[in-house]
Amino acid sequence: MRHFLIFLAGVLFFAPSWAGNVKIMGTVTTVVDGNTIEINTSEGPMKVYLYGIDCPELGQAYGDKAKARLEKLLLNRQVTVDLIERDRNGNYYALVVTDVGEDPRIDLLREGLAWTIENGSVQELEPYRSFAQQKRRGLWQESKPKPPWVYRREQSMLEAKSR
Repeated sequence: MRHFLIFLAGVLFFAPSWAGNVKIMGTVTTVVDGNTIEINTSEGPMKVYLYGIDCPELGQAYGDKAKARLEKLLLNRQVTVDLIERDRNGNYYALVVTDVGEDPRIDLLREGLAWTIENGSVQELEPYRSFAQQKRRGLWQESKPKPPWVYRREQSMLEAKSR
């Protein structure tokens, strides 16, 4: 039992203060793509993905527009980050809200620049995606827009074949 407590104390001691489902403040320093940002926090820089959405990749139609829109919404702005989960690669997915309470995911979805995530979609976001699709905004102007998760799989297959 004593060894377990020492181990547990070591894990807690070395865990960053923002690990888990906590809120932190920071300034957006970089917009990597339509749903990925880098933030300068008091703990240092961190990279997060917007939870619940997936934007076109930069090599896809509307990928550059999604990135430009997110830059307009967040670049150099103070944000609150609510870390929700980590994926199998250790990437953080978070709710990000501006200093005036704006959720950039809603804007991206409403403008037709994002999908809700492939697996386990976030139900409160579906009406915004549906609105853009009905109004044929952004990527929904295309007859069969390719979801980014399909695009990424195709790119991985092409890379594997070229080796």
